[in-house]
Amino acid sequence: MEDTPPSATAVPRGTVTQRAIERIKAMIGDGLLEPGQRLPTERDLAAQLGISRSSMREAIRALTVLGVLEARHGSGIYVTQLRAGDLLETFGVVADLSRGTRLVELLEVRRILESTAAALAAARITPEQLALVEGHLAAMNATDDPEEILAHDLAFHRAIASAAGNETLAAILEGVSSRTFRARVWRGYQEEGAFARTRREHAAIHRALLARDPEAARAAAAAHVGEVEEWLRAQVNT
Repeated sequence: MEDTPPSATAVPRGTVTQRAIERIKAMIGDGLLEPGQRLPTERDLAAQLGISRSSMREAIRALTVLGVLEARHGSGIYVTQLRAGDLLETFGVVADLSRGTRLVELLEVRRILESTAAALAAARITPEQLALVEGHLAAMNATDDPEEILAHDLAFHRAIASAAGNETLAAILEGVSSRTFRARVWRGYQEEGAFARTRREHAAIHRALLARDPEAARAAAAAHVGEVEEWLRAQVNT
C-alpha cells in the first residue's frame, strides 16, 4: 500500500510519520516490543498500523537516529537495549552548538544536576569509586597543562555522576557536560587565572564525598558550577 496523492483531505506526511513513531513507541512502552527484539518486517508493521511503507520507513529512520531502533545488516530492525546513554546521546548536540544566553542556561541546568549527583554520590559512593575520584583530583593538581586538566576534570565529574547510581542522571549530565562544551567555557574562564580556585572547589567536593556528607557535597558542587555560571553570565551581558 502506497501513500495516496496529495488532496484537500490527505493527511500530511509528517503527521502520518509522527503517528507511526508514537505507535511504535507505545508498543515498546506497553511491552509488546522488548529491548533487543526484532521488529516485524516493514511491510507487516505498516499493514498492522494501517500506514504506507514509505511513512513506516521514515518512522523507523527517525527512531533509529534517536537510538530507539537499530538496523542490523542482513538481519532486520531491532529495538535497542534502550539504555539512557544511548537515548540521550543526541542531547549533547544542544550543548555543543549553543551560544550566549543558551550556554548560561545549560550551566544553570548543570549546576542543579551536578549538585544532586554529588549529594547522591556522597551517600552511595564505594571505596573503589572514591579512589577513582581521588585519582583524577590528584592528576589535576599535578599539572598546569590545560588539556590534561580538562580531561581529568571531565573524568572527575563523570566518576561522581557514576557513583550517584542513577544511569539516567549520569546520561543527562554527560550531555550537558560534553568535552566540546567544557572546552569552550574553560578557554575563557581559565584565562582569568581560575586554576587555583577550581582546584580548591574540586577539593571541597572530594572532602564532602570522603565525609559521606550529602548536603556538604551538594553545596560544594553547586558553588563550583555556580562560579563558572556567574562568570559566563557576566561575559554574555557585557
